[in-house]
Amino acid sequence: MTDPAPPYSETILLVDDEPAVRELIRVVLKMNGYRVFEAAGGEEALRLLDSFSEPIHLILTDVQMPGMTGRELTERAQQRAPNIKVLLISGFINAADFHEWAVPTGVVFLPKPFNVEDLERTVRETLNGYCPLYRPCEPPPHEAALSWTIP
Repeated sequence: MTDPAPPYSETILLVDDEPAVRELIRVVLKMNGYRVFEAAGGEEALRLLDSFSEPIHLILTDVQMPGMTGRELTERAQQRAPNIKVLLISGFINAADFHEWAVPTGVVFLPKPFNVEDLERTVRETLNGYCPLYRPCEPPPHEAALSWTIP
């Protein structure tokens, strides 16, 4: 008997300067079947983006990082790949600040902290193209949230 195929298979570029946060998010994404490549900052992420022969479907990046911010990474990545989707995460940006940005199509914001279900749902909906610009994603009332959050 073979193991069932993972539910999803898209490629995600995960960018965060905090190794522990990157690790937690990577584990969740891989458990859902996504192919995950990691970068500790914007410059490294752009090098990875330029070196891939296959498409990257989503960049999941922190907003506040040393050097290049997630916002700058988004702008530069979308110059290279105009249709790439981006999920920005941050504990320092609020909805009002985010809406003041000139946010291009395909960019979604998820505030930290978030739980596993928020992350899974927002990634999937962003990839599918129907997630609102700003979340936290609220689970339906019948779903129990997991007890740990990603800082």
